[in-house]
Amino acid sequence: MATPVAGPGVTSNGAPLAGADAASVPAPVTSTGPTPAAAPVITPAAPADIAELRQLYYAVYGPHYPVALGTDPAEMARLIEDPYSLWLVGRCPGTGALTGSAAIHGEAGSRIGRLEGIAVHPEHRSAGLAATLTEALCAGMLDTGRLDSVYATVRTVSAGPQRVVARNGFRPLGILPNAVDLRSRESLALYARHSAGVLDRRIPVTEVPAPLLPLLRTAGAALGIGYPGVRAATAPHPAPSGTRDAGDRLEMIEAPAFVRRRFRERFPSAEGWFYPLHTPNVLLTPEDGRFEVYAYLNRAGGYCSLLTAHPDPAAAAACLEPVTRALARAGAGYVEALVPLAHHEVLSAFLAEGFVAGAVYPAMRADGDGFHDYAVLSRSGERIDFRGVAVEPPLQPYLDCYVSAWASTHLPTTSEVAP
Repeated sequence: MATPVAGPGVTSNGAPLAGADAASVPAPVTSTGPTPAAAPVITPAAPADIAELRQLYYAVYGPHYPVALGTDPAEMARLIEDPYSLWLVGRCPGTGALTGSAAIHGEAGSRIGRLEGIAVHPEHRSAGLAATLTEALCAGMLDTGRLDSVYATVRTVSAGPQRVVARNGFRPLGILPNAVDLRSRESLALYARHSAGVLDRRIPVTEVPAPLLPLLRTAGAALGIGYPGVRAATAPHPAPSGTRDAGDRLEMIEAPAFVRRRFRERFPSAEGWFYPLHTPNVLLTPEDGRFEVYAYLNRAGGYCSLLTAHPDPAAAAACLEPVTRALARAGAGYVEALVPLAHHEVLSAFLAEGFVAGAVYPAMRADGDGFHDYAVLSRSGERIDFRGVAVEPPLQPYLDCYVSAWASTHLPTTSEVAP
């Protein structure tokens, strides 16, 4: 979900919900020119707009934008024609110049979308165009019932991006620390907006690992939802796998077409995995082939999402440490996993390997008449520094919760410190 929107990745993202690719909300800039008197003209993006769109994203983000949406003409054309997605552009009513862009990216067989690629030309900011585009997208995808929820991974270099999505009904779900590399490591905030009635149809969870309870309390207060009767899981906390000889012999296969074919053979339907808007492009496996880990690695953004494992996630749980090390050597300074809140054994395995839950996504996956909640866990191999993060009041409790959870995971207790 690490894909930043212009949140968003989220995103991605595939970031955070370090997402597939991350499009991000740019920091607000005060326009030096006059504010247009007339409302912008909002229309669906067309293939003829691609050249102008690339110029827009370069003007907003420069040469360091790690997202195909604003840089790759072939991928841009595919998204424009995608029947499960909606891409809107804004034009100046006087000149016809393309001044803004945003999209909700969906996919076949899923009722969740990602808000991404919000970009407003520096000369046309502070006029509400980002909010106008976002609301038009949500009206077309959420209010019509095409999707159950839309998420965004939002940059935290300033408070502006958080305000843009919040004004359009998105609410904070958590923090994704060090989720993406945009010239330097940035943390993203995860936001989501649900269709009416979806949050009321969540499938109850009875127990979770104890370290997740503070996050659930934080989410409950922020979103106005409850986790009644949820208790700490009684199963023993698994021991860390540590460094093992077998882990050092992991092979990482970076052949995207082969990995996709193999993945479809292993998972012909979505029943054995769920990671919306992420397609695996790397495969990790030990020499004996007893398990296969499928992941989406974004080298440009420096992040990776662990999608699933064959024959099941538990098969690879004992090797999470070497898997994470292999991905770090490949350039992933941030590794993310999306785990159902009801799967406390898998959650415990990730927690034992130093992953920290920074966000919870309620009612993320539809199952019959109900919806399952998911936790977003991440681990960064680089130093996390929140000193430059701008956090709006609704997001602050999540940041406080993450800092406490990280300290409990990675800092020694008094009894562990040698006298």
